[in-house]
Amino acid sequence: MPEQPPHEIIIASTEEEVQQCYQVRIDVFHHEQRFPLDTEIDYLDPIATHFLLRLTPSLTPIGVIRGSRSPSTGSYKLSRLAVLKEYRQYHFGRKLVEALHAWIKADAQQSGGQTTSGSVRVVCHSQIPVKGFYAK
Repeated sequence: MPEQPPHEIIIASTEEEVQQCYQVRIDVFHHEQRFPLDTEIDYLDPIATHFLLRLTPSLTPIGVIRGSRSPSTGSYKLSRLAVLKEYRQYHFGRKLVEALHAWIKADAQQSGGQTTSGSVRVVCHSQIPVKGFYAK
C-alpha cells in the first residue's frame, strides 16, 4: 500500500462540512456509479452523524461515512461510505469504518445502548459487491 497522504477524520459539525460530505457522496454514488441523484440524500441525513475525511493541510474532502442510531431499537447503522476514486488505494475506507466504530462505542456507553454483555448491534447498509470489505 502506498503511504497515506496527510489527512484527518472529523465529525461534520457545520453546514459547510455536511455539504462537503454530501458532495463526496454525490461524486461517488451519482457521478461515478450512476445511482439516481434523488436517492442520495434521505431521511437519515438530518439525524445522522457524518464523518468527513479530508486531506491536510488543504482540508480537501475525499471521503465520508455516516452513522445513525435508531431511537426505537438502540441499534446503530453504518451507511454511505464513500472515498473518491483516486484515493481508494490508501485504504481510507478502513480508517472511516474504524472512526465510526470508535464513535459507536463511545455513544453506546454514554447513552446506555450496550447490551448486558457490553455489545452493540450495528447494521451495515452497503452494496453487495463490497460485502467482503465489511467482512474484514
